[in-house]
Amino acid sequence: MVRMGELAVSASADEVLVSIGLGSCIGVALFDVRRPIVGLAHVMLPAAEAPSGPVAKFANFAVPALVEEVKELGATRLEAVLVGGAQMFSFSREDGANIGARNDGAVREELDRLRIPVRAAATGGSRGRTVRVYVDGVRVTAREVAGAEQQLYGREAP
Repeated sequence: MVRMGELAVSASADEVLVSIGLGSCIGVALFDVRRPIVGLAHVMLPAAEAPSGPVAKFANFAVPALVEEVKELGATRLEAVLVGGAQMFSFSREDGANIGARNDGAVREELDRLRIPVRAAATGGSRGRTVRVYVDGVRVTAREVAGAEQQLYGREAP
């Protein structure tokens, strides 16, 4: 379980990394395209000048930290899938305070800076989501609240 502001990595085929309740937060799934190495960060906010709180709280610190950890497991060729970034409160649509969209943009900027392509995304909208990252098959799925689970990346589930 990867909670708000946390990150986790794995190369164990029997593990699944999960973040539940991604509203305006972004679940950043990283994976190696050649071997079963995955990581997941639950990013809460776009940026900070200096790190504070959990390591994955801010996009500008979370993405580089996640990259470093999956590389420590042997990952070399990384790609990403993004889940979350919903607009949870209607009052903030007009005033630029859409934290979900800002989180999505900040994560994408960091990935672009690190030259990591985003292969799929389930972001935006107004509903929370759950993301699951399966080491076996390097699969990523997302499920909206009261919705069906959909596969965003990887081979079909057995």
